[in-house]
Order: sequence, then C-alpha cells, then structure tokens
Amino acid sequence: MAVQLRVVDETTSGEIYNETVLRLASTRVSAREVIEERVREEVRKFNAGKPRLFSGLVQPRGAEKELNGYRLKKPKTVDADEQVKIALKGFSENKFFFLVDDLQVESLDDEFGITDQTKITFLKLIPVVGG
Repeated sequence: MAVQLRVVDETTSGEIYNETVLRLASTRVSAREVIEERVREEVRKFNAGKPRLFSGLVQPRGAEKELNGYRLKKPKTVDADEQVKIALKGFSENKFFFLVDDLQVESLDDEFGITDQTKITFLKLIPVVGG
C-alpha cells in the first residue's frame, strides 16, 4: 500500500524552511530508505528544472554554499547515487538527524511504521563558530 509522507526541514527553533511530500511503496520503512528517497526526489526535481540553486539535504560535489541552497560552479546534472552516499554518510556522522513524529531516529537501519499523517522532520546541525 502506497503512502504519502510529509517531510520538512526545520531550524532548531522550529521554523520550517523546506517541505516536500514523498510517495513510498510501503507503510514500514527504514531511516536509510527515507533518506534515499528524499535525496533522489530532490535530484529528480533539480535535474528536471535546472534551477539556479540546488536546495537539497546535502551539498553536491563542486557546489558552493549560498544562503538558500548550493550553487553549482557550472550547470550540470546532479548524480543521485553520489548524493545518496553523501547523505547517508552525513547522517552517520551526525551532520543532520531526523525525527519521526517527534521521536529521533538513531540508526540508518531503524525501521518504523508510517501513515499519511506521519511527519518526518530533518534538522541540520550547524557548527558553532569559535566553539
């Protein structure tokens, strides 16, 4: 049974700055599957429209960070497989984490049930300057 999953990016103060809906084939998924599907959807949208900035979970190789995303030095197609690898590594290195209905997911292999009402919240950790 397919499920629509609401995915949001939030600041640590609770401000939502990005939101998308993923369509997943199963009502039981792992953290790895959610991250992979999210990243692949971001890459699909970017590659289809070629906007100025890539607004995704992780920075593509060869891109520069800007206020609202990542600017590629020269227009190119973003590689979904490479982005997935970067994202999975980033999760393992605590560069971001995510919550399933306010419960933190701790491992890529954690599995959980989802419904159309489930909300996934991604939080990126930002290093403190001078700290």
